[in-house]
Amino acid sequence: MTEKNFDLPGIVAVAAVLLGCIFWGGGYTGNLVVWMAIAALMAASLRFVLLIGELNFASAAFFGIGAYCTGYVANTLQWPFFATLALSAALALVVSIAFGCITLKVKGPYFLLIGFAFTEAMRILYTRTDALGGNSGLVGIFPPAWLDAHYQYFATVLCFALILGLLAIERSHLGRIFVAIRDNDYVVRSVGNRVFVAKVVCFAIASAVAGLAGSLHAFANNVISPLDFGFMLSTFALAYLKVGGEDSPLGPVVGAVLLVGVASWAQSLGGSEHILYGAAIVLSVLFMPKGLMGLLHGFRHGGGR
Repeated sequence: MTEKNFDLPGIVAVAAVLLGCIFWGGGYTGNLVVWMAIAALMAASLRFVLLIGELNFASAAFFGIGAYCTGYVANTLQWPFFATLALSAALALVVSIAFGCITLKVKGPYFLLIGFAFTEAMRILYTRTDALGGNSGLVGIFPPAWLDAHYQYFATVLCFALILGLLAIERSHLGRIFVAIRDNDYVVRSVGNRVFVAKVVCFAIASAVAGLAGSLHAFANNVISPLDFGFMLSTFALAYLKVGGEDSPLGPVVGAVLLVGVASWAQSLGGSEHILYGAAIVLSVLFMPKGLMGLLHGFRHGGGR
């Protein structure tokens, strides 16, 4: 079995194990699994933009847009559950298209810094908007009563379905265009493809997914506040990606499950949890430049000789 063919069954296997943990564990274990699934989806959306060669630190902003849209629409307007999910993803999509059309004309660290600034601007906007609860945020964001007992299963399944959807796009013709842009956008442009439009499409897909992840997060946590959606959220997603391995679609899933599990133990350390994530990125870059999946591939390749 090749590395490429291992991604799909690997993702399905992790999802099955996590669903089993909900069934047998319940309670806090079920909540932890949902956090792992949402973190994996967030990291997968971050990796998706890497297909065009850009590190998207604005992903936390779109995660927050989805969460706040859900909190406001579900509590104030009392929209149906699935309509709320759809609107959260759609709002993140629309904002990301506008943001991408303005910012994707720059590359590399400039794009990263703009994303960082946008994330912080959105966080400050939440604190100064009374309709969104200001500094206190929004409380009482619950899934509908008919789904409440099964929400952990629903959120986990939906997260992994979206991860598989991103994988399907990556392996499609459109995904190959994204990768070609990362490798050499001049070549892509020379054969008639509209590079800028393709980059905006890639960014918009990832942002809509991040917005939907934020919506699931709001229903899972029941409470959201501006501090939940700062730049550290993107840093956490980057840690999941680097530890798991960015070359493999399975990498962000493995990294998220591992680090969220470790973080649940490290909560007793207080602020040291942030040090843990920073150390994870540094150690991964130094000793596992391709992450855990790259390390696994190396072992398998070496064993096959």
